[in-house]
Amino acid sequence: MTDPNILPPLTQIPPHLQTIADYEKQAQKHLPDMVWQYLQGGAMNEHSLRSNLQQFADIQLFPRMLKDLTQGHTRIELFGQSFPHPIFAAPIGHQLQYHPDAEAATALAAEVLGSNMVLSTFTNTDMRSLKKENPRKWFQLYWQGEREKSLALVKMAEEHQYTAIVITVDSPHTGVRDRERRVFHYLPEHMQHPHTPVHIPLPELQDNDHPVFQGLMKIAPTWDDIAWIVKQTALPVLLKGILHPLDAKLAIEHGVQGIIVSNHGGRVLDTGISPLTALTLIKAAVPDNFPLLYDGGIRRGSDIFKAIALGASAVLIGRPCIYGLAAAGALGVAHVLKILKEEFEVTMALMGTATVNEITADYIFQK
Repeated sequence: MTDPNILPPLTQIPPHLQTIADYEKQAQKHLPDMVWQYLQGGAMNEHSLRSNLQQFADIQLFPRMLKDLTQGHTRIELFGQSFPHPIFAAPIGHQLQYHPDAEAATALAAEVLGSNMVLSTFTNTDMRSLKKENPRKWFQLYWQGEREKSLALVKMAEEHQYTAIVITVDSPHTGVRDRERRVFHYLPEHMQHPHTPVHIPLPELQDNDHPVFQGLMKIAPTWDDIAWIVKQTALPVLLKGILHPLDAKLAIEHGVQGIIVSNHGGRVLDTGISPLTALTLIKAAVPDNFPLLYDGGIRRGSDIFKAIALGASAVLIGRPCIYGLAAAGALGVAHVLKILKEEFEVTMALMGTATVNEITADYIFQK
C-alpha cells in the first residue's frame, strides 16, 4: 500500500529548489521515514557525521583580487583522462530505494553534466546497462570474500569500458548505526542486486570462533589482495576510505594509483579523524602528483574549493545526489550537480583562481 503522505517524484524543478539544503528538505517528502533515516544516519552518536559538515565551516577562504581570469576553466586530468570539472558522483548502493530509475537516473544526470559516475557494487542497475561509450564511469568494488569473485567483477567492468576500479576498504564490517536500527531498516526482498548478494556467506565457524574476527574478518581483503588485484587489471586502482598517512604510503607500495580520502559519510566508524584533516596529512606524505580525491560532507561549491585547496584532485558527492534523485530522478541529480558546479565556478572567480591547478592552501586560512 502506498503511503499518501509520500509525494511522487517531481517532473519539473520548482523555483524554490536553489541549494543542496533545499533539496535535502524536499527529498524527505518523497521517501518513507525508514529509508530517510537510513540515508541520513551515521555511526553510533553521529559525531563524525556532523563533523563532516562542520569541518568546512571551520576553514576560512583567503581571496586574492585583480587577477586576469579571462582564460579560466574547471578542467582537470586524472589517469590520462580529461574531465570538464572535478565534481564526481560518489558510489551509493541500493538506489532503487530512492527512485524507480535508480542508478540509471544518476548515471544519465552525471553524463549530461560531465560528471564522472562511480557505480557501486551494490547497484540495483546492471553495470552493463550503463552507456558503454560514456568514458566517465568508474566501478566501485566491495571485496567479494575471495579473489576470483572480486576479479570477475573487475573484468566485467573492464569489458564494459569502465575506466577505473575503486576498492572500498573502510567497511569490512557495517558501522553500528543506531538511527538505522531504531527504524528497523530493511531492503525489500524483491530488490535486485545483479552483481553481488547483499550478505556474502561467512566461513563456517568452529567452537569458540568469534563471528567478527574469525568470521567477517576472515573474508575481508588484505594488502596482499590489493596488490594481487592491481596486477590483474590494466585499469587504475584506487582505494576509498584511507585516512592514515601510513596507509597511503602502503597503498603506493602495493601499486595503488589513487586514494579517495573518506570516512564513508560518517556511517562506519564514529569519532574518527576528520577526512579534511586526513587529506592534509596524507597530502604531506605522498608524492606531489599522486591523485588524492576527497569524499565527505560537501554541500556547497565553496566546500569543493576548500577540499581542492587542501590537496584533492577531485571530489565525490554522495547524499546530495540522492537528495536530487529522490526529489526528481535524473532531473534532480542533474540540477544538484549543476548547483554545485556553478557555485564552485563563482567561488573560483571570487577567489582569484583561473584554473583548478591554481587552487592551493595559500587561498585558505585555518585558525
